[in-house]
Amino acid sequence: MNFKRSILLVSLSFLGITALKAQSVNLQLINELKQERKDELIVLKRAFLEKKFKKQINGKISVSDKGTPVFVQFDDLNGDGKWDEAVFLQNFKSLEKKDLQLSVDNGNEAKIKPVVRAYVRQKRRLPDNTFGTNLNRDSVPANQANTDFKKQQLPSMLTEGPAWENDKVGFRIYMDVRNQKDIWGKRIPEMVLDYVGANPGNSYHKLSNWGMDILIVGKSLGAGSLAVSVPVAGKDTLVRLGGKNMGRIVYEKVADGPIRAIFRMHYPEWNILGDGKLASLTEEISIWGGQFFFESKVKMTGAPKNTKLVTGIVNLSAKESHQYINKQVASLYSYDIQTDNKDQLGMGISMPKKQWLKFGNIGDEGTDIKNTFTAYEKFDKNQTAKFRFFSAWELSDVQFKTQEGFKNYMRKKSDEQASEIKIK
Repeated sequence: MNFKRSILLVSLSFLGITALKAQSVNLQLINELKQERKDELIVLKRAFLEKKFKKQINGKISVSDKGTPVFVQFDDLNGDGKWDEAVFLQNFKSLEKKDLQLSVDNGNEAKIKPVVRAYVRQKRRLPDNTFGTNLNRDSVPANQANTDFKKQQLPSMLTEGPAWENDKVGFRIYMDVRNQKDIWGKRIPEMVLDYVGANPGNSYHKLSNWGMDILIVGKSLGAGSLAVSVPVAGKDTLVRLGGKNMGRIVYEKVADGPIRAIFRMHYPEWNILGDGKLASLTEEISIWGGQFFFESKVKMTGAPKNTKLVTGIVNLSAKESHQYINKQVASLYSYDIQTDNKDQLGMGISMPKKQWLKFGNIGDEGTDIKNTFTAYEKFDKNQTAKFRFFSAWELSDVQFKTQEGFKNYMRKKSDEQASEIKIK
């Protein structure tokens, strides 16, 4: 009897060790470029991880690099209460291969206090002229007017709409008929957009220790605002996502840092041509730590056949644009004294080459859209398109004090976008 009990205990012990080992797997990350890469966003989808662990994951995972815990953020993208992606940031040397260890529910993630490196917020003004909590969802009706600051000191929404930032740069979108994107130039890594614009006595159009609103957008597409090119009577017609035909706007916060922030802008009733035929467009915007860009994913349904996505860069002050095209990515950029503070500013757009169509230039001859370097992109079979918008202010980083520095940066980022970190 004792002999059998001993055998049973040994068997259970062996099964316990085997089960424990089964909770840990290796993950290899490969940088195939001959250049260093900083703050690469590593995205591990739940389906990939469950295949890796050969089991359903009910809790979270932990990641370690040679025994050192790595902070992991878990994002629920579809709102079902379960995380869909586990994300973290990594640095790589030239041609480096990294071997990381993944575990299920070993608690390492709780031991790491993360630095907040990405943030998105939408706040409404309260009766006492303060701004309330960060909203998960908000909306405005069709034909929402922009703020008349001659009549009121504070807008109904902090900085007139959603704003997003990381430790390098910030952006905002006017949640009204203008629907343009603007740039916050940052000089410090801390998150600042909770207090910027909250006090009318502190103008964000003037340079301060944190930075300032650096861009004048006019009637342009600003910093990656949206339009479409629609065939009408055999001729392509450019239509801005804005104005009275845009319909209502719905804001949805998806993820709020600390290393990646995601939100969506929904336009469910866009009467593109004013003929009563409605289309629906959703733009999902994400930003993560360490980068001077945001990434936009656009999905459109109900648009006229052969509709193309158009985005752009304001060219009120830039004398010329430049292109860099590799095997996978097409990039357009400008560099000039083009901030409200009369500083050097580089701005750029990059998109998958397989969907890129052309780059263009609209001057003062435009009507609804003026003064814009444009980028045209076709939608894929799922009616989606993707691009990145870059903002490189000389007061944010010394590498942007020269055109050569910004050109090298754009080429480096385009090459990185073309050669994603391989995950095995």
